[in-house]
Amino acid sequence: MHKIPESVLVVIHTSDLEVLLIERADKPGFWQSVTGSLDRLDEPLLETAARELFEETGIVADGETIRLHDWHLSNVYEIYQTWRHRYAPGVTHNTEHVFSVCVPRDIPVILSPREHLQFAWLPYLEAADRCFSSSNAEAILQLPRHYPVR
Repeated sequence: MHKIPESVLVVIHTSDLEVLLIERADKPGFWQSVTGSLDRLDEPLLETAARELFEETGIVADGETIRLHDWHLSNVYEIYQTWRHRYAPGVTHNTEHVFSVCVPRDIPVILSPREHLQFAWLPYLEAADRCFSSSNAEAILQLPRHYPVR
């Protein structure tokens, strides 16, 4: 079954703008925020973001203490050639919807070992520099506008 070319990006951060990055298992050295495609065409974006957050980090967005924030921002980007085989023939672009979630710095992070090797908490500027994806880096750079330091 082919992946749906619509996805979410979830920037996980603390109140002082440290950002959680995870290293891809299929591409060591490729660091990113939580990402993932819709499971079905009618899956609500918030549901996709909550599902991916949990699947990739074990963090549960309960809607009370851990709340996802929809930035109402979408990026359209060309799918890297190395991952195009996952999509239907002829699909070259993906639409990515940006979310963020503020969590306590000591929240337990449980990675999916088939997807990620390790994680790191980094100041947001350093996190943006480490991301392989330009749309991920740009979202992290915009974080202070979406979550002013308190």
